[in-house]
Amino acid sequence: MTDELELLRRANPVTADEGLWRDRPLDSWAERRLNRLLHGGRRPGRARRLALGVAAAAVATVAVLTLAFSGATTAPAAAAPVALVPRAGSQAVPLDEIARRAKELARGSTAGPRRGSHLQAWYMSMETGPDAVRPVTLPEERVTRWNADGSGSELVVATDPEHPGRTVVDAGGKWRTVDDAKVLQRKSYPPGTGGGHDGLSGLEPPYDPGKLRSYLSDLWGGAGDKPPQLLQAISSMLQQWTPGPRENAAISELLADTGGLRGVGMVTDRMGRPGQAYVYDGPDGFSNGTRHMVILDPHDGRVLGIEVTFTKDLDEFQVKAGDVMSYEAWLS
Repeated sequence: MTDELELLRRANPVTADEGLWRDRPLDSWAERRLNRLLHGGRRPGRARRLALGVAAAAVATVAVLTLAFSGATTAPAAAAPVALVPRAGSQAVPLDEIARRAKELARGSTAGPRRGSHLQAWYMSMETGPDAVRPVTLPEERVTRWNADGSGSELVVATDPEHPGRTVVDAGGKWRTVDDAKVLQRKSYPPGTGGGHDGLSGLEPPYDPGKLRSYLSDLWGGAGDKPPQLLQAISSMLQQWTPGPRENAAISELLADTGGLRGVGMVTDRMGRPGQAYVYDGPDGFSNGTRHMVILDPHDGRVLGIEVTFTKDLDEFQVKAGDVMSYEAWLS
């Protein structure tokens, strides 16, 4: 257990006493990832499994090209995405300009955020030890909806838009392949639940940039002056809320004010959408070996995606520089 706890501490970019982080309960997404960690079908003497995600404040994941399952009757899944590359010769639009555009578009708007989210994600899991298998990509699509009376629903399916119709990797206690669009989880929440277990993330996000930073820090911690922690907190919020125009403007202003993100030009995200990419490749709290990229809609500042890739080899986890740690694509 000591080894596993040490890995978690190394992966967590937020210190134990930072803000209110340690006192906050897990959201439904983080709870699901933790269940996989705790009930991963580990056998005595088996390698240690790490199944952590960005929103759980422990990003320790890896890319893989293919995975063959012994005894499997389906074809091997090839789900791991390749790191996004900016278009050659494309112009990098400053974050300040994106924020200005978003603020202008939101001017006079009364449309607020919508409770719930639609997310396509590629999260990586891995094992260490002499019997460890190669790192595995877990592609999922999740739709969460909440109603005015506090009732809601969550649907999670295994699917990879980059390989439609192909079998998909799922954990399910041990690595296996499942059919495309296989339902992994379906939950219904009764009236009065209002957002899951905590009730805290049911608080509507503000659209003032300063208040938004405090909101992110109070609920998810780490939204200070470091881009990796801020992006992690934004990711957690976007798993609970779909922002309106004013919230999109506030997010883009917050990113611009934080500093450390450099524009690298236009990219086409994994859902085929054009966006402006901004990269942070400084100290990250996890071996200082990752690069964070956020992709924004150049017109309204909406977050299209967040990508984390490794920038150096980590032999213990069979990680190579350039491997994708995680990718999240936010859908309307």
